[in-house]
Amino acid sequence: MRELVRPSAKYKGSFIEAVREAQAAQSGLGDTLKWSIAGIDADFDSVLQELRRYEPGNDLPDGFVHSEYLWLVDGETYLGRVSVRHTLNERLRQFGGHIGYEIRPSARRQGNATLALKLALERCRELGIQQALVTCDVDNLGSRRTIEKNGGELEGEFTLDFHANPIRRYWITVPAEPGREAVSH
Repeated sequence: MRELVRPSAKYKGSFIEAVREAQAAQSGLGDTLKWSIAGIDADFDSVLQELRRYEPGNDLPDGFVHSEYLWLVDGETYLGRVSVRHTLNERLRQFGGHIGYEIRPSARRQGNATLALKLALERCRELGIQQALVTCDVDNLGSRRTIEKNGGELEGEFTLDFHANPIRRYWITVPAEPGREAVSH
């Protein structure tokens, strides 16, 4: 059963495999995580601490908001992750939004991103977020489809000084009940 879970040592082997895949594909985890495979393997507890550093209850560096990483898993297999930001600051209103997501290369094009976003929207509902902002690069057709399948309504396309590619900003009305589809406003 595919579900969102808190990052855990239970998924260490599968997570390391996913990082290897992403590094080989030069995407996602391969770009954003600066940990070496050997470092992850040697001190996975530090990886978990790093992933939890912005959760409520922790002091935040200036310019950051409370957020949480959740992992999409199937059994003991790591499929991807979502980031759920509990509030927006000015930068997140421009780029990033409430939800970010990534699926490991071998698990793409199997409905995992659509499910991950749907489950992240359910988490937003639990947090009291009624309208969730999700952004993607204009040329990321897979992400555009994922957002639109989850009820994303396009706000527009934007060029930002600090991001190389034009982006799209979508708003999604968060479903009022678990398991219900999100609807556009």
